[in-house]
Amino acid sequence: MYDFPEGTGQGQCIALIELGGGYRPADLKAYFAELGIPEPKVTAVSVDHGKNHPTGDGNGPDGEVMLDIEVAGAVAPAAHIAVYFSPNTDAGFLDAVTTAIHDTTNKPSVISISWGGPESSWTQQAMTAFDQAFQAAAAMGITVCVASGDNGSSDGVSDGKDHVDFPASSTYALACGGTSIDVTNGTIESETVWNDGANGGASGGGVSTVFALPACQAGLHVTLAQGKTEPLQMRGVPDVSGDADPDTGYKVRVDGSDTVIGGTSAVAPLWAGLIARINGATGNTAGYINPKLYSNAGDLDDITQGNNGDFYASAGWDACTGLGRPDGKKVASALGVPPASAPKVRSA
Repeated sequence: MYDFPEGTGQGQCIALIELGGGYRPADLKAYFAELGIPEPKVTAVSVDHGKNHPTGDGNGPDGEVMLDIEVAGAVAPAAHIAVYFSPNTDAGFLDAVTTAIHDTTNKPSVISISWGGPESSWTQQAMTAFDQAFQAAAAMGITVCVASGDNGSSDGVSDGKDHVDFPASSTYALACGGTSIDVTNGTIESETVWNDGANGGASGGGVSTVFALPACQAGLHVTLAQGKTEPLQMRGVPDVSGDADPDTGYKVRVDGSDTVIGGTSAVAPLWAGLIARINGATGNTAGYINPKLYSNAGDLDDITQGNNGDFYASAGWDACTGLGRPDGKKVASALGVPPASAPKVRSA
């Protein structure tokens, strides 16, 4: 439905950061057999004594781990998926990220992160360290996709103010927000901001109170209720989006059971899989893609309906769904892959 380009992610490695839970190889084997898709190679990497440890609770961290592996693997089945397990602490989280970035054995070209929390829950020191790590990843040609959170414009904080999720708000992250799609016979009829209300989850998004306005977001505005707009003065979140509504979510297999899961936790590995497909097709690494995406905003399908609480969708970038959801082939073209229909020029 998102018109992804041809490709399997051959020759690429996707890194998944996990702070608990685990996967069962038998579940992965059954899942990909059900899809009729080749099972990807999956490797567990221990960081700070973290390990692949399924809890048996599909509603716990196992669901996150399996969602990440199965979405990324379904999109890019020939990619090697390296799962970095670490303790659920600031230090463990950062160590997992830096281990993935500097892993000379697996050499990931894309990192997908579906964990995070409101900026207000982090220390400045921790946020600076993560941001520097992501900057290092950008310098090494690694794309970092991060879920923008599932708690709307408040990010689950009950102080009545707007908050954004970190590490999605890092300058060097591709922050991934959520949509809800209405599909008929495999075709999207409409797509709006994912917002199931106070108890059902909504696309995280808003304006950072920590990170400065990136050059690629200069001149943008946030849209509020009644069409009121304000200039974007700090880092805006998210950058892009994709289907996150559990009602139109992703079929996964967790702890022996088939189920459907949504949330922006699914959008980060979806984008990671797309980038792996593009990298596999070009033989290059896309790296820090935000500037290219903002320069080629027309290559994403704009979402103009809905809100995530205090922020509303609008034409162009907005603090609910970013630039919009991917038109996969157009995104590939923006990142350097010529369209499949382009005529071949024969040399004399």
